[in-house]
Amino acid sequence: MIGRIIGILAAKQPPQVLVDVNGIGYEIDVPMSTFYNLPVLGEKISLLTHQAIREDAHLLYGFGSEIERAAFRELLKVSGIGAKTALSVLSGLSVNDLSVAIAEQEIGRIVKVPGIGKKTAERLLLELKGKPVFAGAIASAAPAGVADDVRQALLALGYNERESSDALRQLPPDLSVGEAIRQALRGLSRA
Repeated sequence: MIGRIIGILAAKQPPQVLVDVNGIGYEIDVPMSTFYNLPVLGEKISLLTHQAIREDAHLLYGFGSEIERAAFRELLKVSGIGAKTALSVLSGLSVNDLSVAIAEQEIGRIVKVPGIGKKTAERLLLELKGKPVFAGAIASAAPAGVADDVRQALLALGYNERESSDALRQLPPDLSVGEAIRQALRGLSRA
């Protein structure tokens, strides 16, 4: 099994990257959370990988962190979830957001992911509940409605899912949406 790739980022076209390792180019599918954090072309890159060998293909999936790879592997164990759907889930939700949705059995967050219907979301929530990978969820201090509005505003301004989640964790409770956005932006500008 190929567990990690270290090389030069030769090309990137969502959701795939091409990593040159001593003259051999590896095509690796990555979730958007990893894609957003990639260096510029020509820079050195290190990705943790999951290799899938099928009758018709050998596929590599890459991740920027161990927790993302572990979450991907847990998602693959859910009946009806394949690699493309698992990548879609990790592209639509950070591991922390997925963990919160699982802990709170919040189907609404899951069905927003393209390719996930209500039945699949219910099965996903049921089968992943209690898995150690998703046990360390950190819910944001802001109320759910405010947190969703702030998250959407930050994403619209070009911040990625990880930055948005980090900013939300820093917010005190009981803020209006406008004040929460201002404080989140202040916190992000200091980072």
